[in-house]
Amino acid sequence: MYMVYWTVVGIEANEAHAQPFGTSEMVPAMQFMEELRKRQRAGEGVRFITMCSEHPDVVGHPGVDVTGPDYDWKKRRR
Repeated sequence: MYMVYWTVVGIEANEAHAQPFGTSEMVPAMQFMEELRKRQRAGEGVRFITMCSEHPDVVGHPGVDVTGPDYDWKKRRR
């Protein structure tokens, strides 16, 4: 699933918005973002346009939540 987020900046307040798209709708989500960017370029107060994704069938939590005893990741290799 994809979510497009954007904020409309107004004189007195900012309004946050979100629009969901299905897992097979990446192209429509990107087209929607481009429409928001066109509005931004035209001078509307549309800002902070971004897209996030999350697979609905993911197993486990995002990130490294469990490591084994031999896990030895280092930022710098020597």
